Amino acid sequence: MKRPEKLVRRSIQLLVGLFLYGIAIAFLVRSALGAAPWDVLAQGLALHLPVSFGVITVIISGIVLLLWIPLRQRLGVGTVLNALLVGPSADIGFLLIPTPDQLWLQIIFFALGLTILAAATGLYIGASFGPGPRDGLMTGLHKRTRLPIWVVRTAIELVVVLIGWLLGGVVGIGTAAFAVLIGPMCQFFMRIFAIPLKNSAQALPMSAQSLAETRDS
Repeated sequence: MKRPEKLVRRSIQLLVGLFLYGIAIAFLVRSALGAAPWDVLAQGLALHLPVSFGVITVIISGIVLLLWIPLRQRLGVGTVLNALLVGPSADIGFLLIPTPDQLWLQIIFFALGLTILAAATGLYIGASFGPGPRDGLMTGLHKRTRLPIWVVRTAIELVVVLIGWLLGGVVGIGTAAFAVLIGPMCQFFMRIFAIPLKNSAQALPMSAQSLAETRDS
């Protein structure tokens, strides 16, 4: 028997998670201590294209989803909404969040961004509406190449961050800190916000395991 209240809760959790994900990206970028790899790429592209960071994030997500086709990955409603909503949410964050001019404020902004992003990941993945575009790319390549998840994730993010850095994106100590901390933090929040669903008891831990080794948004 279906439970409409659970669907409502999942939908709200998904939308709140995606909105907070964009806000978290804005905090991380504003900190100027080094963004996450995919955001470094968006930063770099924003310096050369006449569109906002958020629009570029949506475009990148669309390109990543096209890469799902040969990998035969299946879309979920959460996947599509992730691709469409995180970028605009980040643009809203940039309008609301100022650029700090003192190191201690930069550190606070980075810590806030990292924590909010991890919580947002737990919210939207815990809603069980499908993985984000970048998560699906990672798991798809993992299945096709038979390489370990961490190898695929590292290769993807090294390529992404290198291209972003060459285009002018900010790479710093925050980028390294993000890589080290985001996995355990996401796993923590996944356990808090996971909504149990019938026949999904085994699928959800697998998502948590993947996210412990990567990021999306």
